[in-house]
Amino acid sequence: MAEWVRQLLTVTDVFILTYFLVINSSYLVLIVLAGAEFVHHLRRVPFAGHEETYRSPLTEPVSVLVPAYNESAGIVQSVQAMLALRYPVFEVIVIDDGSSDDTFERLREEFGLVEVPRVVPDATPTRGGIVSIHVPGERPDPLVVVRKENGGKTDALNTGINVAQHPLVCMVDADSILDPQALLSVAKPFSDDPVRTVASGGVIRVANGCTVVAGRIVDVRMPRRWLPRVQVVEYLRAFLLGRTGWSRVGGLLIISGAFGIFRRDLLVEVGGLAHDCIGEDAELVVRLHKHLRRQKRDYRIVFVAEPVSWSEAPSTLKVLGKQRRRWHRGIAEILGKHKGMILNPRYGRIGLVAMPYYVLFELLAPVIELAGVILVPLGLWVGAVDTHFALVFIAVAYGYALLLNLIALTVEEYSFHRYHRWTDLVASVLASIVENVGYRQLTALWRVMGMWSALRGGKHVWGEMTRTGFQTVQTQPFARTPQEEPVRAREDARAESGS
Repeated sequence: MAEWVRQLLTVTDVFILTYFLVINSSYLVLIVLAGAEFVHHLRRVPFAGHEETYRSPLTEPVSVLVPAYNESAGIVQSVQAMLALRYPVFEVIVIDDGSSDDTFERLREEFGLVEVPRVVPDATPTRGGIVSIHVPGERPDPLVVVRKENGGKTDALNTGINVAQHPLVCMVDADSILDPQALLSVAKPFSDDPVRTVASGGVIRVANGCTVVAGRIVDVRMPRRWLPRVQVVEYLRAFLLGRTGWSRVGGLLIISGAFGIFRRDLLVEVGGLAHDCIGEDAELVVRLHKHLRRQKRDYRIVFVAEPVSWSEAPSTLKVLGKQRRRWHRGIAEILGKHKGMILNPRYGRIGLVAMPYYVLFELLAPVIELAGVILVPLGLWVGAVDTHFALVFIAVAYGYALLLNLIALTVEEYSFHRYHRWTDLVASVLASIVENVGYRQLTALWRVMGMWSALRGGKHVWGEMTRTGFQTVQTQPFARTPQEEPVRAREDARAESGS
């Protein structure tokens, strides 16, 4: 082989090694920032004032939007969990986006839904028309179910914004189960700083393997299968630590559509969610940054580590591949749509730090990952690099990543201690190892495919993500009888007294 080819491979392999060193170090910085935030958070917990917020008549009401498309496997448990949320005044709005399965039938049977007439304003643009609106016929649940023509997740959420009656809007995936205190906690920044806070996001955790009773997670366990186990570690690093770190420096770009809360008036002001972007949740956050910075308004978009939304992670490679291709296509579309913000001083730390970071270390990361997998062994084979370099590369690219996973698990265990069994902790450590052998490379391939799909263009589709449902324990019907209300009152009294 020509000498110039060897030299090119040498330079390329050194570049890839340096890239992995920088990206892993940036993850370490985010973990350190998140750890500092958790320490601050744990000190605040005894004085958080959640009970005062719950009792206060000034706490702003919330409309919880649940877009649903073929979600029959877990829709009832999810809605039960949302109706059981501890919050002063709220409503749950399920938007059935033309499901072809029995999603609506399960809801109608469980909650005794009846159709009602209702005028819905055109506050945000929608495509699919509303077919009917339903509420419980005999139960006092604050539930509204909207049936509409299929138009995609974005259209379903915009329809929910139009139907919403309250000043705060919380977007939740239909396969999510919220902790009872989740809504109260994620809305707390709006009570603490009502003038500046415009959006707040919460933690997403993997529900696979957990036990659900009456729409609540009652037993937290690691999943039995290795694919969801690896995603547990991945979610901890990305959703809990990564976003907490960005929030601490005021550079949060993503609030997951699986659990985020926004001011409704601002959503209407910016035209709702965009129909032309598959990553509609993250695009909305970027557009809010752009809109508010252009107007030179003082604002906060924050991530709260305490509230938890439990979501079913893909349990098959086919479904996981669809998810990761869609996620990365969304990142590519968002960065392309708002490329004028990148390195633009007008947008402060968002334009100068956060968005360039996402270009270098989120958008391009899978390309560099696959290049390393191919070029480093090739360089070793042709003699462009030696065995020592190859071992250093493995240590930096994968050993460093494993160390970051272990640090992330340690920080999470110290701060929140969600997994109480030693077997679950051992499974988490083993999953951290498994992630770096095959899983990372496969997800990198899917992400490159998603980026290529964005470059080629094409139709945006809200893909059907097959659900297996939650592991549930049969209980009595969810609705409380009049005889149960004194029991609830006693529970509330004990909570107030701290017993």
